[in-house]
Formats: sequence, structure tokens, C-alpha cells
Amino acid sequence: MGSTSHKLTINTFSFEEIKIGDTYSFERMIDAQLMESFARISGDYNPIHMDAAFAAKTQFGGRIVHGMLMASFFSSLVGMLCPGLHCLYLSQEVRFKKPVLLNTKVRIQGTVIGKSEATRIIVLKTVITANEGIIVVEGEARVTVLL
Repeated sequence: MGSTSHKLTINTFSFEEIKIGDTYSFERMIDAQLMESFARISGDYNPIHMDAAFAAKTQFGGRIVHGMLMASFFSSLVGMLCPGLHCLYLSQEVRFKKPVLLNTKVRIQGTVIGKSEATRIIVLKTVITANEGIIVVEGEARVTVLL
């Protein structure tokens, strides 16, 4: 499920419709325009992200994507795909595993790994992969399903 376009179609799942093991994903290309937009919003203009000449001299050999830009895709995952319309994001654990270079296509994926009837909270294993499945960001999201 998902899309490669920038705008995902919002799902309208109820708590009862969401099952453990359900998986949702989409892809994004991280280009210079996206990084510039994130720098403008966040105020993070660190040269490792924004200055090609500076970044070329680092161990990475080029500009690397802001970690929090990567993590921000989990908001799309939860707010648009699972559960979508009826969500209230409670928390997101994030672990940055590997740097991502500019102009890399990434896959954002969430798998339902827990569900509490009493609290109407679902837990998603959240993962971002690049370059043929290398995990670059991982964590867990906790989300209340309102309906």
C-alpha cells in the first residue's frame, strides 16, 4: 500500500479494522529542494547538510540528509496511511542507524506490532530503508485511534 507521489491518499481506518501485522509504506526521493525546504522550516543549515564543498571533505563524501527530515516521514505514515484520518500521534522513538546521502530514494514503512483494546492505542514498528533495503532509521510509534 502507498504511493511514490508526494501526496498520499488518506486512509480512514477504524481501530477495529487495523490488524497486527498490517504493513504500510511509501517511497520518497530526497533531493536538494526537499532539504532546502526542511532547512528553512527547521533552521538547521549545518554545512554537512547544505554545503556541497564542505560535505565533500567529510568522511561521507557529500551532503547527508537531516536525520529529523528522515524521521518526519513517520508523520506521513501515521497521519495518512495507518491509521490515517482517525489518528492522534502519541510518541515516536527514533534511532538513526546510517547516514543518507542527498539524492537517495528511501522507503518508509510501518508495521502494526501491538494493539490495546483498553486504550485504543496501536504500536507501529517504523523503519526507513535506502539502497536496496539498508535500514537507515528505525523506531516505534504509539498512536491513539480515535474511532
